[in-house]
Amino acid sequence: MTAIDVPTILADQVVALRRDLHRHPELGFAEHRTAGIVADRLGALGYDVATGIGGTGVVGLLRGSRPGRTIMLRADMDALPVHEEVESSYRSTVDGAMHACGHDGHVAILLGAAALIADRRDELRGTLCLLFQPAEEGLGGAKAMIEDGVIERFGIERAYGLHLSSKYPTGTLGFRAGPMYASSDSIEIDILGKGGHGSAPHDTIDPILVAAEFVTSVQKVVSRQIDPLEPAVVSVGSIHGGTIHNVIPRTCSMLGTVRAFSTEVREAMPGRIERVLRGCCDASGADYRYRYLWRYPVTANDPDQTAYARALAERVVGAQRVLAADALMGAEDFSFFAERVPACFYTLGASGGAASSHPHHSGLFDIDEAALPTGVAMMTALALDAASNAP
Repeated sequence: MTAIDVPTILADQVVALRRDLHRHPELGFAEHRTAGIVADRLGALGYDVATGIGGTGVVGLLRGSRPGRTIMLRADMDALPVHEEVESSYRSTVDGAMHACGHDGHVAILLGAAALIADRRDELRGTLCLLFQPAEEGLGGAKAMIEDGVIERFGIERAYGLHLSSKYPTGTLGFRAGPMYASSDSIEIDILGKGGHGSAPHDTIDPILVAAEFVTSVQKVVSRQIDPLEPAVVSVGSIHGGTIHNVIPRTCSMLGTVRAFSTEVREAMPGRIERVLRGCCDASGADYRYRYLWRYPVTANDPDQTAYARALAERVVGAQRVLAADALMGAEDFSFFAERVPACFYTLGASGGAASSHPHHSGLFDIDEAALPTGVAMMTALALDAASNAP
């Protein structure tokens, strides 16, 4: 594989596209404008284009002239229901929605790579599948595309994806073999008590008190039932009950998130949490409704694919810009692809100072756009190399 040079004119086009997408954020499964731009640009570059996969998903296919594997490069397209607080020329024009996680950059990077790959299509082996995915943010767009047959339809054999990160310096590439992001599941709980006057709690079964006891007691699942060396989280993020000062309500509702870094711990969590819930309710004579919602599995990178991609990155950007990425308790629905085919998900550092170092999902989130050409170069390198050289 020859060197990957991203021309200045292409880098400028990638930045311009990222800013356009940032101005026009679209939430999960509603990425119609974004998907239209993706499909039009891929078609103009000579890719075979399929749309409407898993909702608003788009796939661009390019076949090489020589044999090789079919590899997939993925970009997610959706924004978040977050009010943007950044003042810039490309600020979101949609009230209450913004690209607060860098997916606008992911789309721009992969379309930039699509252009560079098209210019070098004579070097392409096997088949390249560029996958633009809807609804990563909690709605499982990857799963929807898989259920729509994207793996079988295009014969995908290897999968690669990146995520811009405000945690790492601009232009660095981070890799981690094995579990990289946690699983993410949800709990929904209704405590069913007996309402009454606040001055006579003995005539009631107070669901707010039971909920408070549960919020405290459920932390024992992590602190006393799971190996201290095994990461796990149970967080109650919403609690609602009652309407006024002096009325004990009949019900109190809670929403929470559950995270784990191993399949074994994840599978044990529903029963452990319900056991605590049952104990709290029994102690006060309350009843409950409990729903455990399985959402995203652990994102685990194939060790061989990670070693390969890291070595390729060192050739593309130099070993000094390649680092070991930390494991994070955040979740990623690329995990559904990684369950099906050998895969590697990696980070692209985009922190160039205070303005581009805010946390993901913050209204202040932004990226250092100087990172984008590195993403284009790495995705292009994978497209030209992985079909024949990946394990």
